Amino acid sequence: MLNFIKELIAYFKNPTLSKDSNTDFKHRIQIFGKLLVVCLVTGFIISPIFVLIEKLGLVDMQEHAMEELMKKMSKAIVFATVIAPLFEELIFRAPLTAFKKEKQFKIGFYVFAILFGFVHITNFNITTTVLLLSPLLVLPQTLVGGYLGYIRVRFGLLWSMALHSSYNGILMLVSFSAM
Repeated sequence: MLNFIKELIAYFKNPTLSKDSNTDFKHRIQIFGKLLVVCLVTGFIISPIFVLIEKLGLVDMQEHAMEELMKKMSKAIVFATVIAPLFEELIFRAPLTAFKKEKQFKIGFYVFAILFGFVHITNFNITTTVLLLSPLLVLPQTLVGGYLGYIRVRFGLLWSMALHSSYNGILMLVSFSAM
């Protein structure tokens, strides 16, 4: 796993438009699983920042859009695991392979990951404080946007949709079990 994390960090330092030549399904599932773990651990590591922000009274996390959606369990599951991943991957990851030149691709990769993160600021009740804290509040989504970009480029769009759906689904299960 440590080698995979090093490979992922190296990719983020210099993203390239290069598919993984290993098309073996078992290999791809292993990478998919490792990337899913990285996505979840990233959120876990960053979560104390959100606790601190809420404890300081800067942002009320109970006003997050997902809190309201969670009250409607079946709608929440369909939205988070099917609708959002489908549309967000089509908007933020599908265009990545259109950038054929190395520099254009690198810029596109970062821009789409950042835009993906910042679009999630709409999940919050927008206040001046939320806008000022927005880089922190959307940090998990921005990083996950990078992970999704990585798997999209390496394996294809369907893989990024599947990872996005799996990630959201696990978060939904954790949220529902905490209710």
